[in-house]
Amino acid sequence: MKTKQLATFLLVFCTMGLSAQITFPADGNKKASVSEFIGITEVKIMYSRPGVKGREDKIWGNLVHYGFADLGYGTSKAAPWRAGANENTTIEFSSDVFIEDQPLPQGKYGFFIAMGEEKATLVFSKFNTAWGSFYYKEKDDALRVEVPVQNLDESVEWLKYEFSDQTKNSAVVSLQWEKVKIPFKVSVDLNKIQVETFRREVDSGIFYRYWQNLQMAANYCLVNNVNLEEALGWADRSINSYFGESNFKTLSTYAGLLGKLGRQQEADSIMQKALPMGTGQDLFSYGIGLNKMEQHEKALKVSKTNYDKNPEDVYAHLGMVSGHYHLGDTKKALKFCESAKEKTTNQMFLSYIEGLIKDINEGNEIFK
Repeated sequence: MKTKQLATFLLVFCTMGLSAQITFPADGNKKASVSEFIGITEVKIMYSRPGVKGREDKIWGNLVHYGFADLGYGTSKAAPWRAGANENTTIEFSSDVFIEDQPLPQGKYGFFIAMGEEKATLVFSKFNTAWGSFYYKEKDDALRVEVPVQNLDESVEWLKYEFSDQTKNSAVVSLQWEKVKIPFKVSVDLNKIQVETFRREVDSGIFYRYWQNLQMAANYCLVNNVNLEEALGWADRSINSYFGESNFKTLSTYAGLLGKLGRQQEADSIMQKALPMGTGQDLFSYGIGLNKMEQHEKALKVSKTNYDKNPEDVYAHLGMVSGHYHLGDTKKALKFCESAKEKTTNQMFLSYIEGLIKDINEGNEIFK
């Protein structure tokens, strides 16, 4: 092969090697991701998982330095730990959140930890594409939060992140490795985020294709006592717009909002029209909503109406369970659990009712 041809061949070969490398498994440290929704907010963590590999009692303060340190490489003279291995650990939030009750805007962050024996400083950096923390700059910090370091009874071989203690608007995220756990609480303003989402969906046009969308959005605001004036407009459109429909759900939601806005006479008039339209399931759901709003006497009255109107309907019996339980009469609630079982042969219903009986006996919340 001539010199010029050889040079061309080597250039092409090297270029191919750089631009078309084949895929191999990660060497040593495992790549991982974990995500979970808090309400409608997605929290996603991308990280690499180092192993203990026989280094018990040599991880913290040794392999993982304490505080902020000069790692001898890169530009940072005060670098935290990368909270994993290899490139940046990142954590991404699809909406604004609170970290240990401190606000953090929606976005993707580089996640670092300045470790200590008893406390750790969590660092959320606006720079999320770094290699480790060698080029960490404090000026990129979006938030720092100090949290306690906890000890584990059993060693965790491969570093991991887990979600626990979930509620409708919060969860605890924890890093666990060797015999150390670093937990931090992530919470959201669920009502604010949900209403903002409704508004975006209203503007998209999809919202108006079905009365159900407008009714569900309006009813969410009713039950959670938020955004009542705007919700009243949505409820009105669920009845009176091109795709609207006058039925029990739309009318009862509209009436409920009128009542909360001090227009009780109008609300009562609309409910007189709505109640005869309701099925056993409709009236059951309406009663559950009233209980969520702590209108327990009214909820039991609706449940009794349903029971008298639909004595063979399992939903009517379940409404009586809810009505009596929320007024503190567990004996009657359990009685109607038993009568509900007699009104169905559906195994899913029967299992659900058994679960209700268990929760009532244990004093747990029912019909959440």
